[in-house]
Amino acid sequence: MQIYENDYIVLTEDQSIVYIEVKKEGFSLKDFDTILQKYKRIKLASFAVLRTALSLGSDERVEIGSWLPPIEIEISKDCMKATMYINEDPSTIFHDEESMNRQIKEVAENAGIQFGIYSVSFETAMSEKSIIIAAGLPAKKGEDAKITYIKIPEKKPQILEDGRADYLDMNFIYEIEKDAWLGEKIPAQPGIPGKNVLGEEIPAIDGEDIPLNFEVASVYEQEEDGKTVIRAIDSGVIDYSNGTFSIQKHLLVKKDVGLETGNLTFDGSITIKGSILPGYSVVATGDIQIEGQEGVTGPKLIESTSGDVYIRGGIFGNGETVVRACGNIYVKHANDSTLKALKDIFIGSYAMGSDIKAQNIYVNEQQGKIIGGRAEATHSIHSAMSGNRLERKTELIIMIPDRIESAKLIKERREKIIKLEEEIADLDEKVFSLKPLLEHMNEAQRKTYDDIIEKINEKESEFKRLEVEVNEIAYQIKTMGDEIIHITKEAFPGTYIQIGKKSTTLNHTTCGKFKLENGEINV
Repeated sequence: MQIYENDYIVLTEDQSIVYIEVKKEGFSLKDFDTILQKYKRIKLASFAVLRTALSLGSDERVEIGSWLPPIEIEISKDCMKATMYINEDPSTIFHDEESMNRQIKEVAENAGIQFGIYSVSFETAMSEKSIIIAAGLPAKKGEDAKITYIKIPEKKPQILEDGRADYLDMNFIYEIEKDAWLGEKIPAQPGIPGKNVLGEEIPAIDGEDIPLNFEVASVYEQEEDGKTVIRAIDSGVIDYSNGTFSIQKHLLVKKDVGLETGNLTFDGSITIKGSILPGYSVVATGDIQIEGQEGVTGPKLIESTSGDVYIRGGIFGNGETVVRACGNIYVKHANDSTLKALKDIFIGSYAMGSDIKAQNIYVNEQQGKIIGGRAEATHSIHSAMSGNRLERKTELIIMIPDRIESAKLIKERREKIIKLEEEIADLDEKVFSLKPLLEHMNEAQRKTYDDIIEKINEKESEFKRLEVEVNEIAYQIKTMGDEIIHITKEAFPGTYIQIGKKSTTLNHTTCGKFKLENGEINV
């Protein structure tokens, strides 16, 4: 088929290949471009071949490109879209909208398109050279699982208008009833399959599942109205540590700990409505809350092995009282006592003659005082005043841990955590297999079951403690270089300040943020 002819060239098409015959020289590439503008169906393979043919002027037939169909369909690599390219004057191939769409559909189906073909308006076809004529339907991802947990009040003192922390009113122990709702999960939803333009199904993508995090020994789950709900097995105190919900046993002591109660050791949390009398001790795995407004005088030991300690009043230690917590310690004031927390210590009023050790020590920055004794932290110490006008020696010390030793400690504890995880998993498996037989167990079998539960509780308590230690050591490493001692109002002479290996004793009254600058304390 002849496409074009003039005095210089002849263009022909044979089996969709375009050939040129040059009758005489003198026809330029620029002149040829006007032909390309008119005949959109010519697709050149190489300008170099065309240039050579025009310059040589040979009357031999030379292949220069291809002859495109009037309508060309291109399918995207992902087979989700088909585009129509019009390589001819639309008015010469389309006469009305109805016949045009039949023609487009026929070409599309010949190209393998079976799904998602659009109807094209006549106006669009007349004005646009490339038109999307089919689109696939993407697979729809199902909704991810949705989890809602009970909201637990944050353990922190209320801040009064004058800036003081109110340690008499804290949301410390959150009690829960048996079978109380703790959380629920709406399961992940299945996705909806899609289809590409070739009619091939695109597999559905299901929503992602999210686990409910709870301790199987104290929390159970069940299906309710299409949801997975977790509830408390027994009444107790709700605990949320390291992203896991559990219910701890709760011991309520309505009066003082003393002659009538003896020393208390309890696997769970303890609330004491009164005080702890001199010489007596209270040790619990969970939180310890002492609500007597006058605080405690001369107890021997108050220790939470995996939780916090809250003493609504103050401590008069008489040089004998030791308070330890795996988490935080909250107290109104501390006199002649020893306080050690793996996390932070919060003191509402003052610390006098006491040995205090924590990651961060916060003594009310508006009116709080550290007078005498030793306050040792790994990150920061905050107070309004330190020492007194009598220049009583008061030690404020930031101990900067050794990175290599800290990394070694983390490694050792993580190895223990992995071993505990394996042991807990084995015990959980035994509990799971024995649960259905509970109602039919004899006394000895029930004791075996209860012993397993007790072992799980012990190991989970140890697991939590180790995780807290790892997190705290990691935090210390991460925050190295940010160590600070902040005295907002008055640091009196006699205040000893140490940060890492650098130290100084103040000989004049000052205040501010003390830290290492260029290797020295910025006093």
